[in-house]
Amino acid sequence: MADLAFGIAACAATGLEPRTIDGPAVPLMLRRRVSPIGQAALRAAWSLPSDRPPRLVFASRNGEIDRTLTMLRQLAEGDGPSPADFSLGVHNALAGLLSVVTRNRGGHTALAAGIDSFGFGLMEAAASLIEQPDEPVMLVYYDAPLPPGYPDTIQAPQQAALALALLLVPPTIAPRHVVMTATPLRTPETAEAAATVFLRFLQTGAPAASAAGERMRWDWRHV
Repeated sequence: MADLAFGIAACAATGLEPRTIDGPAVPLMLRRRVSPIGQAALRAAWSLPSDRPPRLVFASRNGEIDRTLTMLRQLAEGDGPSPADFSLGVHNALAGLLSVVTRNRGGHTALAAGIDSFGFGLMEAAASLIEQPDEPVMLVYYDAPLPPGYPDTIQAPQQAALALALLLVPPTIAPRHVVMTATPLRTPETAEAAATVFLRFLQTGAPAASAAGERMRWDWRHV
């Protein structure tokens, strides 16, 4: 595919351990409704500064897996899922909650693409920026490993729970310019999680980095 060029205005990453981040306070009611990995994703998103409400792109392979497993246990025990778990069990629930709390009336997208979820999420965010360059785009990627007893059909790279938020803007107004290329793979290659590779690429300022998943090879370079 053709290269995608974009600028990165801000980046934030967090795990499951709470930490203080400048920005809007997380309402207590919301904290009680969101799983630990969901809270990590929202903390990362809220820490990013933005002069105007961005379009939201959420990407995750497993989503809030703890909530999904809770509903499965409830069904196995003969009970229906709780209304709260059911209403927040959809893949775009976090995007909706973030939109409500930040009063962002712009559009949002939520996607899951297996091991390649981060790469396709970043592709979606970059394509959205190209389509409407006057509207910033926030990508929020979050994932946690599956618990024991739930093996993957395709072995995923080892990765600790991670939430990563990026604010994409046109290259002309960003201090950091990135070009992204995606190449189809014939066989899966899952040495290291793409989100981890990309975060290290940003933190170290390396000239280039690459990661491979189930269907695609992802390459990034600073320009």
